[in-house]
Amino acid sequence: MSFTIAVAGKGGTGKTTISSLIIRGLIKKGKTPVFAVDADANVNLNEQLGVKVEKTIGGVREEMLDTIGAGKMPAGMSKETYMEYQIQDALIEENGFDLLVMGRPEGPGCYCYANNLLRRYIEVLAKNYPYIVIDNEAGMEHLSRRTTQKIDLLLIVSEPNPVGILTAARIRDLAKEMKISVGKTGLVINRVNGELPDILKQEVEKYGLELIGTIPIDDTITNFSFERKPTILMPDDSPSTRAIGEIIDKFVA
Repeated sequence: MSFTIAVAGKGGTGKTTISSLIIRGLIKKGKTPVFAVDADANVNLNEQLGVKVEKTIGGVREEMLDTIGAGKMPAGMSKETYMEYQIQDALIEENGFDLLVMGRPEGPGCYCYANNLLRRYIEVLAKNYPYIVIDNEAGMEHLSRRTTQKIDLLLIVSEPNPVGILTAARIRDLAKEMKISVGKTGLVINRVNGELPDILKQEVEKYGLELIGTIPIDDTITNFSFERKPTILMPDDSPSTRAIGEIIDKFVA
């Protein structure tokens, strides 16, 4: 049975970096292969993982609809088989993890049939992995429409300020409104300088959030960003990798 971790948060909170470090931590613990899903329309998880993207699920969906509309389906191939082939072709296979990039959102028109095929095959594909990590957009439309409905752990990333924590609470509430099945929801506060101030602890309590962990300010991440190094190569002794390791240890045997 796969264990699915979805990471959400508004833009700029560092959720993609945290997603990549979770993937890194799972690989270090030997929980491989990890199925990584970049479900943010602003595609950049691949950069943090050090791989190039040639094809996205959004592109596959558009190509399939165009092919069907033009009556150019390959001879003897069903729509389901065609979609399966295209998704497999979009899967980036690396040492320790495989990456699937969702890509752009839908344009005008009806995408229900294509999305149902996508969801069905991605759910089948996901069963081959012990752990799934989804770098998600704040609105979480991908979780409701094109990726698995079952989330074991939803980690919501916030900046260390009251507005960020309020936004995290709203994302949690949005997941409930969209009827996404979530086993456990936790808050991760990123870029914390020293101890978490009492006023922020009070904000966390006020909104009924569970603080899973904090990630300290880490110059190594800053340096990796400037040097365009993938964070999956971060050293074991950096403050952020240690903090992520502690979070992973709470849920991974």
